[in-house]
Amino acid sequence: MSRPVRIAAAAYPFDWFDDLAAYEAKITAWVTDAADCDLLVFPEYGAMELASLGGPEIARDLEASLHEVVHHEAARDALHARLAAEHGCHILATSGPAFPTRGGRPVNRAVLFGPQGRIGHQDKQIMTRFEREDWNVTGAPGLQVFDTPVGKLGIIICYDSEFPLLARKLAEAGAEILLAPSCTDSVAGFMRVRIGCMARALENQCVVVQAPTVGDCDWNPAIDENRGIAAIYAPPDGLWPETGIVAEGVMDAPGWIKAEIDLDRIAESRRNGRVLPFAHWPESEDVPLQS
Repeated sequence: MSRPVRIAAAAYPFDWFDDLAAYEAKITAWVTDAADCDLLVFPEYGAMELASLGGPEIARDLEASLHEVVHHEAARDALHARLAAEHGCHILATSGPAFPTRGGRPVNRAVLFGPQGRIGHQDKQIMTRFEREDWNVTGAPGLQVFDTPVGKLGIIICYDSEFPLLARKLAEAGAEILLAPSCTDSVAGFMRVRIGCMARALENQCVVVQAPTVGDCDWNPAIDENRGIAAIYAPPDGLWPETGIVAEGVMDAPGWIKAEIDLDRIAESRRNGRVLPFAHWPESEDVPLQS
């Protein structure tokens, strides 16, 4: 018996929009292009391209651009819900700012949609220096696992992928696939997330999907440079590719990468892999530090 799931990860470029219809046309085209898949993963902060709808002055201002993007949140959610229903797929939309409390600071939120509508959201947990020191985007503590027809999903947004205990909590709660939308402005930044994602796949014997932003964007200082490769990772433990890379694209090349994975193979890895780090993790927690 197998439980196949076809996954698409986006390497996503930013565009300037003169109206909301142009944005809707872009997202519709991207989803249509991956409609042969069950699970579509868009990157971190891709929603920031909606700041262009406020015009050049708004778009180039760090604070004003956050509020402009939030202004279009309802329309963005409605679009993704409609596309998920039309194509019978699950979509992790590009993340973007949200204001959980009036007068508070924004969080970085990724929203998951399914054929029946909005499933829920995950906020980024640990903020980078730029988010803390320049942008004042804040973390929102709390993780959750989404039990869906395409598997039990957890979301580790960009920098979150570099912290093993976050992914471990999700895996212990049943997550089979970890979604890692990312936005990095250098190859080094991309590699930090890539290495984190591959390590999380190894430690938890699960599948990790990395979807980055790519290309230059000269009209907003938060997303001005973007480097990355879309990829799907697995544990290199004998049941998966020896490299741990199920599929990957080309550096900075926009588009989808796609692959089919078997959810039952994740369970088999955890039960009968050549090594069993998921099962043996507790042994590492009790090792004393000797002086």
